[in-house]
Amino acid sequence: MAGRREVQGVAGRLQGRAAIITGASRGLGRAMALAMAAEGAAVAVAARTESVWNERLPGAIGETVAAIEAAGGRAVPIRCDLLIPEDRMRLVEEAGVALGPITILVNNAAFTAPGRPPKAGEAPRKPAAAPGRNAQANAAVWPTVLSTPVSAYSRHFEMVFAAYELMRALAAGMAEAGGGAVINITSEASRIPGEGPWPGRTRSALAGYGGSKAALEHLTCCAAFDFLPNRISVNALSPSKPIVTPGLAYYQTEFEETASEADFAEAAVRLAALDPTAMTGRILGHADVLDGSFRTYRP
Repeated sequence: MAGRREVQGVAGRLQGRAAIITGASRGLGRAMALAMAAEGAAVAVAARTESVWNERLPGAIGETVAAIEAAGGRAVPIRCDLLIPEDRMRLVEEAGVALGPITILVNNAAFTAPGRPPKAGEAPRKPAAAPGRNAQANAAVWPTVLSTPVSAYSRHFEMVFAAYELMRALAAGMAEAGGGAVINITSEASRIPGEGPWPGRTRSALAGYGGSKAALEHLTCCAAFDFLPNRISVNALSPSKPIVTPGLAYYQTEFEETASEADFAEAAVRLAALDPTAMTGRILGHADVLDGSFRTYRP
């Protein structure tokens, strides 16, 4: 609906701006790409997935772009593996050439579901097996400290380095354009398992994923402090309730309460549209953006 309003000439909240959204082939990244394009932003849809390689992980960058264009928006697909530093810089360069000055960056990409899409020219591999379930606790069996290889743990933190490098690469251009917005997507996993001891131990401790999100939140506040004079906001945005994206559904699908991808995407749009000097350096749940309270996120 919003994309069609753009075609009819009604300016959106992000009209005339350009955004890079990582991990935008599916899930929250795709939802944010669609929402920002519907509000007038031109979007660089960045991810590793050019074609579906696992039926449990639907979506590809070209499909996201096609959906944006069908609604009257503007987008460009850019295949990018954020584990590769050269790909990060290529993403910045190609997005700038295609769309002009980038004033919105959404660091959404993360490693959740196991496996990875094949590289260009590489034969497809068998998708990784889905994790098991604890039937007694009716809960997913998440990776533990001892079951997480050092290589996998390192990949989680490499995504923090990618966010750091993308922010550094885009900051000067945002300042020259008069300001911008960075939204780092985080998770309640950054606060799990919390302080011990843990009676019942009903929650899993996600050392790799959660640890990287905690680091990303700290980086968010540090970057916001440094970027404030240049009118660049940097905020971290977390789902206030579970959102059953393909990545999360790889591990668990049953929750007492859930939120929608569309609501989360709307919260991201609102953050991107705010005066960058009025709201920055915050760790926020999406529901607290939608209700206007902007309370610090507490799962």
